[in-house]
Amino acid sequence: MSLAIFDLDHTLIGGDSDHAWGEFLCKKGVVDEHEYRAANDRFYEDYLRGEMDIHEFLNFALNPLAQHTPEQLDAWHAEFMTECIEPIILPKAEALLKQHREQGDFLLIITATNRFVTAPIARRLGVDDMLATDPEQIDGLFTGKVAGTPCFREGKVTRLNAWLEQTGHSLKDSWFYSDSNNDLPLLEAVDNPVATNPDDRLRATAQARGWQILDLMPASDA
Repeated sequence: MSLAIFDLDHTLIGGDSDHAWGEFLCKKGVVDEHEYRAANDRFYEDYLRGEMDIHEFLNFALNPLAQHTPEQLDAWHAEFMTECIEPIILPKAEALLKQHREQGDFLLIITATNRFVTAPIARRLGVDDMLATDPEQIDGLFTGKVAGTPCFREGKVTRLNAWLEQTGHSLKDSWFYSDSNNDLPLLEAVDNPVATNPDDRLRATAQARGWQILDLMPASDA
């Protein structure tokens, strides 16, 4: 059994679930639309440039979770899945997951986006496990803080190594599919790195190193 690891945003789905959740909160009137959207867009641009301060972003992104009950958040997330996520799940990505599943591989999503946003998406995609940035909870309530190491850049490798020790899996014959140059540390750690719907910097790196480049986007969006 080989380990098939997948980034989520812009890799298995045709968008960014973190940014989309922020937009959803704006449209629902849960947050101040003008101020929150401006900050949400700024952090997203920082991420695309590879300049995002993950701790500053998490202070921003996790705060709304602390302002509402888990029941209300779950109800909103159900709407979010239907309205925002289902339309951007990539058919070619589902086919890729099916291919690895039928080969007997273990399917693992590893994403910087927080677990509240991404766990239902991972369940929808039918993967075996997921590593994500974990929002802190005390007595079942979100605190607005992060628990443990954020699952971002080198943090993905740190979190994966801990998971490997806990589960007994190994990186022998492993795969990692990602769109982002932010994921270079983990791409370098696996046996089969695949630049998937890659950003310009990752595409250049993949071409220079002879890595496989894969396009899962619909033809009209490519």
